[in-house]
Amino acid sequence: MTGIRTLERLGPGLPLAALALLLALVWLHPASAAPQPIQPLIDAAKKGDVVIPPPGTYAGPAVIDKQITLDGAGQVTIDAGGEGSVVVVRADGVTLRGLRLINSGDSHNDIDAGVQVRGNYNVIKDNVIENTLFGIELQQSNNNVVRRNTIRPWPFELGVRGDAVRLWYSRDNKIEKNVIEGARDVVVWYSADNVIADNDIRGGRYGLHFMYAQYNLVKGNRYEGNSVGVFLMYSDGVVLRDNVISHGQGATGMGIGLKESSDVTIEGNEIVYCATGIYSDVSPFQPDTINLVKDNHIAFNGIGVLFHNDWTGNVLHDNRFENNHVQVSVNAQASAARNDWTGNYWDDYKGFDRDRDGIGDTGYEPRVFADRLWMDVPFASFFRGSPVLSLLDFLERLAPFSEPILLLADGKPKVRHDVELARADAPKKAAEAEDEDEDSGRIDPFGLKERLKNKRSD
Repeated sequence: MTGIRTLERLGPGLPLAALALLLALVWLHPASAAPQPIQPLIDAAKKGDVVIPPPGTYAGPAVIDKQITLDGAGQVTIDAGGEGSVVVVRADGVTLRGLRLINSGDSHNDIDAGVQVRGNYNVIKDNVIENTLFGIELQQSNNNVVRRNTIRPWPFELGVRGDAVRLWYSRDNKIEKNVIEGARDVVVWYSADNVIADNDIRGGRYGLHFMYAQYNLVKGNRYEGNSVGVFLMYSDGVVLRDNVISHGQGATGMGIGLKESSDVTIEGNEIVYCATGIYSDVSPFQPDTINLVKDNHIAFNGIGVLFHNDWTGNVLHDNRFENNHVQVSVNAQASAARNDWTGNYWDDYKGFDRDRDGIGDTGYEPRVFADRLWMDVPFASFFRGSPVLSLLDFLERLAPFSEPILLLADGKPKVRHDVELARADAPKKAAEAEDEDEDSGRIDPFGLKERLKNKRSD
């Protein structure tokens, strides 16, 4: 009777049938009902079972310590309630799919994540991970597949967010076709022979960050609106191929960055609308190695290629430089001419092609005049492109007070970007890289090409 009297206060004109319906809803669906924990369903499963919970929201955290498949069929949410990681995998051969994983804890020390992986040959696919500190974290875990997940972390300040995907001492994993929005980084630490392919990563700090990570393949990804697209630190043998990297803006914005990294292949990428397209600091670092930069479209950047200092060992062939404010720059009063520049297309080339073979009759040899003062004096960059610096540049070219620095020399500049250039005089390693098939495609001075090719064919 108390429930009926409460409903009567809602209004005397309410029909009796409506009052009865509301009363039934109050009795049958109390507002205080808490979600049931998911752990008992996991504990009850046997090795090899496929667990498909009824649709609904379940309470986490959960720990999986046996080989099972947990399938949410797109209708199951696991809510950790702000405590720990939503799901921790401590077994081999586990599959997580079709789940929505939310509300992890916020401890960086414990690496609170949507999924923590501590095993091998696991599959994490087709999940939505939201409001977590880290997304998917693999530690000393090999041969796992992370595919078609959507990851949106807690919207903390960028520097204190977690990483969307984090690999630590983990090998031979595939990170493929994931959509990542607003995370801090995707980071690969001390990890080798991983494939990062066809992901869409936006609005973070580092779209992809390698630290001491060797022989990884990065292919077909899209990095947009990150402070840095891809950055390699002390990481050798990495292949970056067919990626689109755009809108890396800000004071530190760049498409691809290299720090003391050797034997790197950067090929077929679209690098556009970044403060700096490609940045290189003491790379390649290992003796008798090269970094190959080939067939990239580098356009609409503040600086196309920026070298931190006068360095050598880079081979830059068949790239397309268009509409960059500055095509190439070197910090301090130095040159990039010790690198191999051959057969690139430069939209500011001023020579002729009288024999119409698509190759300029004279070389492309830009020199450092007064309009490059901002390279040596950073504060002068405020006036970059201004009439004052343009006038100084004109006077310096008209009557130079000293010999201008040769910035680079491309002896065979293309006047059309689609021209094929014969490579009889190319360095041996560059020729080897061209002959390799599409799947491996790496310079391989350590003889690992066949091993890598066999792994990918498996």
